[in-house]
Amino acid sequence: MIPRYSRPEMVAIWSPETKFRIWYEIEAHACDAQADLGVIPRENAQAVWKAKDVEFDVARIDEIEAVTKHDVIAFLTHLAEHVGADQARFVHQGMTSSDVLDTTLNVQLVRAADILLADMDRVLAALKTRAFEHKDTVRIGRSHGIHAEPTTMGLTFARFYAEMARGRERLERAREEVATGAISGAVGTFANIDPAVEEHVCKMLGLRPEPISTQVIPRDRHAMFFATLGVIASSMENIAVEIRHMQRTEVLEAEEYFSPGQKGSSAMPHKRNPVLTENLTGLARLVRMAVVPAMENVALWHERDISHSSVERAIGPDATITLDFALNRLAGVVEKLVIYPDNMLANMNKFRGLVMSQRVLLALTQAGVSREDAYRLVQRNAMKVWEQGADFREELLADAEVTAALSPAEIDEKFDLGYHTKHVDTIFRRVFGEA
Repeated sequence: MIPRYSRPEMVAIWSPETKFRIWYEIEAHACDAQADLGVIPRENAQAVWKAKDVEFDVARIDEIEAVTKHDVIAFLTHLAEHVGADQARFVHQGMTSSDVLDTTLNVQLVRAADILLADMDRVLAALKTRAFEHKDTVRIGRSHGIHAEPTTMGLTFARFYAEMARGRERLERAREEVATGAISGAVGTFANIDPAVEEHVCKMLGLRPEPISTQVIPRDRHAMFFATLGVIASSMENIAVEIRHMQRTEVLEAEEYFSPGQKGSSAMPHKRNPVLTENLTGLARLVRMAVVPAMENVALWHERDISHSSVERAIGPDATITLDFALNRLAGVVEKLVIYPDNMLANMNKFRGLVMSQRVLLALTQAGVSREDAYRLVQRNAMKVWEQGADFREELLADAEVTAALSPAEIDEKFDLGYHTKHVDTIFRRVFGEA
């Protein structure tokens, strides 16, 4: 991923230096286990640890790979340059390249997941804070983009909180699912390496042994991981789109913080655009780009092919780096989001009580009017508001068929905003708990 959308901690996970360090640890821990089993001399295993403080030379490994055309062999050759050819002759004993590559990938994905979980905690904290801040800030709810019935800004934030909390739970499960390692040798039969080696290496790296691998760790695990990232990105975009709508000039119920010195347009000095949330929509698309290729990686030929390899070299860093950046951008947007309660109230009243139509409809049916007739009466008066700019309550009070069923006081009562917010506390307890 380009530096513009990258944060250093996540980028470091995918650097060549980190990758080679994990490769080294796998090989060194495997040598320890082999020595414990008496397969290799203890002194050879100990010699490998001489390189524990070595900064592996990426350029040198690339130079060797240019000849060998094999990245793992290039690394092992470079390791032997540090350890000594004789001392390193038992490194990679009974192992195959995928043992190193797949176990390393899963270590990287687990580390990436830990950062993403922390990112989501920041987003959740911001959403919760804003939810309670605006729990009772009334705004109009919209369906199809059209005014529906009153809700509150707090409920909007609470809804997004619940969605992102589900995403966090999914990511925890995806992290657990991908946290496996395989040191099982060619085609996964342990023919040339004892399963105890795998158990030791996985324990040292914080993984679980893969119950059954072929020459690769099964890719359904990775498909689940990247699919989860895709869902989280979609939830992130859901929030971004809502903010983008609220910032439209005709709506202006909220807007991204516009910092001193910020410019909105090179041509129009008046502009304050929702550039951060538009950016989040684009970044969500990038994260979702990884989902289908990850699904397609599940189907490999027999015990192994490498059709998945090139894909994972790209989507592993790109999807995690992008989502890490995007979640932190989202958290910042929510934390600094400027809310305009007065505009919310003005927007809701723009059509002069029209949003109370369902309450009147239900009251008429309760008063003995058939639903069909009640709907006809309410819609007849509602259309005058749409088409003539009339006041809904006044039209109802002037309609003889309506007042034959409802008294003026009963009609007036149907325009009480508190009716629509009476269960907000109940919903908040469901989302956030009793506290």
